[in-house]
Amino acid sequence: METEELIEIISRGEDSRHQFKADFTNVDALAGEIVAFSNSKGGRIFIGVTNSNRVSGLYATAIDRLNQLISNAASQNVRPAVNPLTENVSHPDGTVLVVTVPEGVSKPYMDKNGAIWVKNGADKRRATSREEIQRLFQQASLLHGDETPVPGLGVGDVDMPYFEAFFQDQFGEAVADHDVPLPRLLANMNLMNGGSLNVAGALLFTKTPQFRLPAFVVKAVAFPGNDIEDEQYLDSRDITGKVADVFQQTLGFVVSNTRATQGEQSVNSTGVEEVPRIVWEELLANALIHRDYFISAPVRVLVFADRVEIISPGHLPNNLTVENIKTGNSNIRNPILASFATKLLPYRGLGSGLLRSLRAYPDIDLTDDREGNLFKVIVSRKPASS
Repeated sequence: METEELIEIISRGEDSRHQFKADFTNVDALAGEIVAFSNSKGGRIFIGVTNSNRVSGLYATAIDRLNQLISNAASQNVRPAVNPLTENVSHPDGTVLVVTVPEGVSKPYMDKNGAIWVKNGADKRRATSREEIQRLFQQASLLHGDETPVPGLGVGDVDMPYFEAFFQDQFGEAVADHDVPLPRLLANMNLMNGGSLNVAGALLFTKTPQFRLPAFVVKAVAFPGNDIEDEQYLDSRDITGKVADVFQQTLGFVVSNTRATQGEQSVNSTGVEEVPRIVWEELLANALIHRDYFISAPVRVLVFADRVEIISPGHLPNNLTVENIKTGNSNIRNPILASFATKLLPYRGLGSGLLRSLRAYPDIDLTDDREGNLFKVIVSRKPASS
């Protein structure tokens, strides 16, 4: 880092990626800062800078002591251990020790006492809620929402005719002829954990999954205008059932509440849908398969006169961005659901669905709302006269 860059960063003040400290003498305090950066997006600690943005500077003896403190903190007081980099940068008012902590790949990180710290603006805070800690495990691909057991749902809740037809179609033999007890068969198929169906097993094969998972539905509303109205709507449904049924019903809702234009076709023709059907198939399949199942909230489908919004709980996982998913990048948040979706839905799981949608209909905007923890797809509708 050059002196000019250091001066510029200090002039901007502290934020979630830059922390100023005049000095460190407590190894536990330093470990907490390293843990918070590792659990978040990474960042830099500038030692020798006060929180009032003034450089106090460090002597050579202090730099030697701090490097040893950093090494001890990162290797002995952070679990799992991390490898921050240090750099001595000159400033007119003294030397600043810059500690670079990368975003961790083995989240969640914790201090030696088991505390999990995350960044909260320019400060840090302790992560205490179950959902937040689960999300850190999820980012490290150590835990997935669709494999979470659902207490109270077991073998007796499986829609056996539906499951048997699926099994016969996929494996070419009847469940009854398979020499494995049903609970073990479901466990082998990653649909059951510890005697309970998991979220994937419940959503894929139970008769009424929303009895135990009431939030995992689709709330679909069609409005007459361009704004949400509390009292006036054209159509409103809470769509429940198995994933395959929810997909078909939601697709039917959107198609029935958007237009088909006659164009140059004969009066007796069914017309041409204003938005190609493949667009709705791809976007709705993605919303059901890739939503965050750690969040107890429904997928929302809102049809307006000028657009359709598909809102999924959970922002894009890990390092995915709107820009790179448009080039085909993907990250499977719910691997069990995704593996079965290729057999039950028009879903390929290769990161190509969005590309096909954009090719078929470019007027699609994507919003990754990390603060609101949701992902929104907005499909523009053309005026009725066009």
